[in-house]
Amino acid sequence: MRDTAGVGRRLRGLGNAAINTWRRAAEHPVVGRVGLFLALTVVALAGVFVGLLVTGDTQADVGPFAARFSLTPSLSGDTDVQIPPLGSLGLDSHDGPAHLTVRLDTLDQDRTFALATDANGLAAASQTAAADVQRGIVLLVERSIVAGLLGALVLSAIVFRNWRRVLASLGIAAVTLAGTGAVAAITFRPSSIEEPTYNGLLANAPAVIGDARRIADQFSQYRDQLQRMVGNISKVYATFASLPVYEASPDTIRVLHVSDLHLNPAAWTVIAAVVKQYDIGVVVDTGDINDWGSQIESSYADSIGSLGVPYVYIRGNHDSAITASAVAAQRNAVVLDNQRVTVAGLTIAGIGDPRFTPDKEGSDKAGGVPEMLDASGSQLAATIAAAGTPVDVALVHDPASTGPLNGTVPLVLAGHRHAREVSIMAPLPDRPETRLMVGGSSGGAGLRGLEGEEPTPLEMSVLYLDQSHVLQAYDEITVGGSGTAEVTIRRHIAADDSPGEPPSTAPSAPLAETVSSNPGTQASAVASRPGVPTSGSPGN
Repeated sequence: MRDTAGVGRRLRGLGNAAINTWRRAAEHPVVGRVGLFLALTVVALAGVFVGLLVTGDTQADVGPFAARFSLTPSLSGDTDVQIPPLGSLGLDSHDGPAHLTVRLDTLDQDRTFALATDANGLAAASQTAAADVQRGIVLLVERSIVAGLLGALVLSAIVFRNWRRVLASLGIAAVTLAGTGAVAAITFRPSSIEEPTYNGLLANAPAVIGDARRIADQFSQYRDQLQRMVGNISKVYATFASLPVYEASPDTIRVLHVSDLHLNPAAWTVIAAVVKQYDIGVVVDTGDINDWGSQIESSYADSIGSLGVPYVYIRGNHDSAITASAVAAQRNAVVLDNQRVTVAGLTIAGIGDPRFTPDKEGSDKAGGVPEMLDASGSQLAATIAAAGTPVDVALVHDPASTGPLNGTVPLVLAGHRHAREVSIMAPLPDRPETRLMVGGSSGGAGLRGLEGEEPTPLEMSVLYLDQSHVLQAYDEITVGGSGTAEVTIRRHIAADDSPGEPPSTAPSAPLAETVSSNPGTQASAVASRPGVPTSGSPGN
């Protein structure tokens, strides 16, 4: 105890000696001024930091986004563009000591809809985006200056309680803010926007989306072509009314099969035109309506409600639970996940893809995929068998899940491959035959479909089922492709499809010369832009 008390007395003695030494040094004019200046500087910088932290941010609209701009002290400078939950873009925009953060918080539904429906919306958005960002930064700088000065004023008043020292601290804060702005302006690098660092899911953006500039340049032309082509759908359909190949009766159930829309806004225009012209009873979607399954993509599903017919959907591997909830929120939509439902007189069973792999590389590396997909198909087959009543149509996303469904249902619809294929599955002893119809991409594989020299075509199919719910015929609709502005429709008679072989195709012909090939089997028609050659085969 004596030793401990002695150590304590010695420490207190050393502390008192240090304080006395500092006080005597502070009485020296030079040391006192330096110490006071350091104290004023520390308080000023702390006040600026606190002011920026509390009130140094601002909100502004950038195109359809509500964005938040903020500044924080940093030695490296730079800019971070956050797009939750997809990730962020890092820009080497300027040097320190201030870091700019731009957070795209929410997507305004009204502005987004106006952008998607306005013929000049995309061009107008690209022209105003830079001005929107500039306006947001100007507002941020103004607010940051006020917040920084106010923080320094309040903190120095609390610490010093001397108006001269408060003004001195305020002057140091003003010089600091002005110097920060000058350094950022002098070192500003506009070209940094062209070489961003991708973080989070956006790290895959270059591989998934490709050259964004080329896609943007092509989209206007692509949209204009689609507008002309959609207008021709009614002409082609009117031509089919006179074909001797197949005549649908009034009680025929017409089903539109779509798949893999991948966020293409133009897909809804085509789907709506087909629903109206064909008098569709129900639309079935075999998944991948989104690209990343994120919250920000959810508004894409809002167009489902405007179709005016039931919409039956299953998740694809690019769709998340958030995506499924957005679809289910539509008044006419039904989401199936190992369930069955009766819609438009048909009993439909479906199961979502067991994977969630919006990252293409992650999808390729995923282990046990074949077993996972087969188990998913087996799960749906067990659900169908347990119901005890026939199911007319089964829905899966990946055709690899269809094996266990062979002989269980007469018709299985799938997607995923972005390539159309129809076949009769290998017959099983004492089991009815099962037809597998794999749809192409009804969204032309989304914006990725614009990466090539010509856009990938949009593909969908209209199925005709009789009162007994047996498939009688189907029309394969292809919009665009092959560098031509055309709508191609090929009609097939289901009874003539052979097991294990895709149906034969008949040659296309201009609308004015509609051809019937193998009467009673198949016919095709094309509505094309005047002066543009037609394509002899459907796109994939």
